[in-house]
Amino acid sequence: MINRKKIIKTAALISGISGLIILIASVWPIIEYQLTDARAYTTLLSPLTEEKRDFTKASSWFPDATNIKPVVDSKVSFYTVTIPKLKIQDARVAIGGEDLSKNLVQYPGTALPGKNGNAVIFGHSILPIFYNPKNYMAIFSTLPTLKEGDDIFIEYDGISYEYRVEELFEIYPTDIQILEQNPSDSFITLVTCVPPGDPRNPKRLIVRARVVS
Repeated sequence: MINRKKIIKTAALISGISGLIILIASVWPIIEYQLTDARAYTTLLSPLTEEKRDFTKASSWFPDATNIKPVVDSKVSFYTVTIPKLKIQDARVAIGGEDLSKNLVQYPGTALPGKNGNAVIFGHSILPIFYNPKNYMAIFSTLPTLKEGDDIFIEYDGISYEYRVEELFEIYPTDIQILEQNPSDSFITLVTCVPPGDPRNPKRLIVRARVVS
């Protein structure tokens, strides 16, 4: 009887410790982001209290961007992006798509890769401990680890383009200026919700890169 009680107490203790570890593992990445990565980025413009949204839909990310005309391109519907530092290899980008659970999405109305302007690409993020570069629900979970000078490669319509990260910053969903076009050169802008794993996803991390070749 005594041994049985000890076994039950030991099992309860192990269960409690396991639950605590899982809780810490879930919450700590969000806290760590606020204490470390978030401090490295400038947050632009004004905050807002965001209502609950379905972030698997690209249109939920910038709800105020309603008057941007879609890109019309009859030849290409998809292209690929590779980010060696994040172990992302040939991830599929849908031009003007909506479902972020199946691929990355280029926001409609933004420039196509290799053209002068700004191609804005959305990707989903979850807790970094569940990061999987082949799972589109987790693909941009480690995007905050990119730094200035890191390389991004795009394969579009049989042509390869190399881009180099120039800046990283945070914005709020009302700040649709990041969708604006800059005709001086070819740029790409990677976007994900931050902090990764926070169900509120109050901000957007912006990674902007310029074409190298």
